[in-house]
Amino acid sequence: MVKHPIFVVMIEVLNLVNQSFPQFYESELREEISKVGFIKDVDEGEHIMDVGQYVKTIPLVVHGKLKIYREDEGGNELFLYYLNSSEACAISLVCTLHNQISQVRAVAIEPTQIIAIPIEYMDQFMMKYRSWYQFVVKTYGERLNEMLRTIDSIAFKKMDERLIAYLENTANAIESDVIKDTHQNIAIELNTSREVVSRLLKQMERKGLVELSRNAIKLIRK
Repeated sequence: MVKHPIFVVMIEVLNLVNQSFPQFYESELREEISKVGFIKDVDEGEHIMDVGQYVKTIPLVVHGKLKIYREDEGGNELFLYYLNSSEACAISLVCTLHNQISQVRAVAIEPTQIIAIPIEYMDQFMMKYRSWYQFVVKTYGERLNEMLRTIDSIAFKKMDERLIAYLENTANAIESDVIKDTHQNIAIELNTSREVVSRLLKQMERKGLVELSRNAIKLIRK
């Protein structure tokens, strides 16, 4: 007997939820997600959410990594935080609750797979399932703390402190001490100039904190 394609997709979604989101302890919730959610494979560099767009789905990251950016009216970007497997974007959750346009951009920094849940199920899940409610509250709290750290960094830290913190956070996120990026891109994410980033990296290299090569920075951990 040949299984219907929709049934096959449901089983695949259910397996991914079971593997990546054990915090959803109600079997009914996992089954509902398998019925309404769909799998999306995202290429490196692809945007899954952009500034000014209405959020139509809630992305649950199965594997891979996303970078979340804030953009001002002048088009300048500021890096906020990473999203890893078993996580969701708190800002997308807020937008779905209030039918607001997105104020952030989400970009895959490596091949990433997500389960996308249509926003109309957000309220239903919040009311019906304790584990979904706990997941949303935990996601809000974690992302709020990360954004507060970003604000504190901008308000209270010197640029060299912000730069080393950025490199450490990036190395931890990609699980590698070699960060393959340009000085220009780093400057954009820190909302400063390429010249400042290059000068500070040279100073860090002289202090033995980093090793510089073309479009790559190796963080020296002590």
